[in-house]
Amino acid sequence: MSNTKSTEYTMKKLLSLIVTGALLVTACSQGETSAEENAVVVPAVKVETIEKRMVEQTIEFTGNIEPMFRNNISSAAAQRIEKIHAEVGTRVKKGQLLVEMEDVNYTQAKIQLENLKADLARTEALYKAGGISEQQYQQLKTQVDVSRESIANLAKNTKLLSPIDGIVTQKNFDNGDVAGGQPILVVMQMQPVKILINISEEFFPRVKTGTPVSILLDIYPEKIFPGKVMRVHPVIDPSTRSFQAEVRIDNPSLLMRPGMFARAVVDFGTLEKVVVSDRAVIKQPGTNDKYVYILQGDKVVYTKVELGRRVDNIYEVVNGIEPGDKVVVAGHTGLSNGDQVQITEGGADLSL
Repeated sequence: MSNTKSTEYTMKKLLSLIVTGALLVTACSQGETSAEENAVVVPAVKVETIEKRMVEQTIEFTGNIEPMFRNNISSAAAQRIEKIHAEVGTRVKKGQLLVEMEDVNYTQAKIQLENLKADLARTEALYKAGGISEQQYQQLKTQVDVSRESIANLAKNTKLLSPIDGIVTQKNFDNGDVAGGQPILVVMQMQPVKILINISEEFFPRVKTGTPVSILLDIYPEKIFPGKVMRVHPVIDPSTRSFQAEVRIDNPSLLMRPGMFARAVVDFGTLEKVVVSDRAVIKQPGTNDKYVYILQGDKVVYTKVELGRRVDNIYEVVNGIEPGDKVVVAGHTGLSNGDQVQITEGGADLSL
């Protein structure tokens, strides 16, 4: 009987020790979990140091091919068209007759001039014989001169000539119409042609007459057309901080036509620029604003930047970052302004 009680006591004590141990293990485990939950996770990032670099300034501009010259063929007065000698697409030469206008006034003016010239001849004989005064003679002579000028003007407005070598690109009237309000024909010079481009003012000292330009057209993807700057406009537009330059392109095969979209590529050499890796740049959704995280101490600051051209894997910096600044290039996910970070080994002071 005594042995039985002793055995029961021993079992109860052993069970109590097991339960106590389990409780201790559970308490320790909960304590460790709580400590892990309360620990602050510091994100790891990689940074690169902003620096200056010599960057190639090969810049592409866009524009439309334009004729070298564009001339409206029209009469100064509203007159009836006698005959049009050219159609759209006709190649014409400088001085070629394009349009004949009704010549009633011209014919009358010619008859009047012949009568005045005959009167002048008779008056000149009287003047030399002393039959009339010099004043009378000079008055008639002036009338003849005025009549000649009038006929010359009528001739310009009766027989309309092409002022350039070119191609007729527009015809607004037919024979017998009374011309008014619009040019009868439009003639464009297409050999050569030109393109007008807007260039940032920083390149103003580098653009001269004769600066080479490569012209690319999407419809001729395998061709490069050589061009040269023929005129640099002398003022800067204060609203765009740019100036205009006119580029001449020879067009012997007439492949380029006015209105075609073109790209003008100009090589300005190299310039020293502050640059930033494209891996550092974050674009704000829904806007064109761009930001970077700049490292200050052990925290990051979300900073808006103004960027220029992208060249390969870098951006030119206009504003917002200075040489020596360190920017985050990896580990952006989940970062917020003012977050504390740790730099991964080998991440700092990397050259772009």
